[in-house]
Amino acid sequence: MKGDGNADGATQGGGDGQENKPLIEYPTVYTFKVMGRQAPDFADYVRGLFRALMGTEISPDSIREQPSSKGTYVSLSVSVYLLSEEHRRSIYARLRQEQRVVYYL
Repeated sequence: MKGDGNADGATQGGGDGQENKPLIEYPTVYTFKVMGRQAPDFADYVRGLFRALMGTEISPDSIREQPSSKGTYVSLSVSVYLLSEEHRRSIYARLRQEQRVVYYL
């Protein structure tokens, strides 16, 4: 099961006719969590994926790696600079398509 990228909510507003306000103000540094099976090349794979999505090199300092307690999975926190909500959503849409990505937030 994969996340939908909307766990943090993109907008906020009441049902009383008030205008929705974005919870994220752009431009911003945003951290994606990408989980997959532990493999020697998974971090490089995710870094390459984000390089393609961002159109620029991703610094190794922008990625934090955390293995699961049993070592079966690995979680990567990837921090990138986003200019718009559309860009954030397009990255989540691409993560949804990746077979090596087990879950994302």
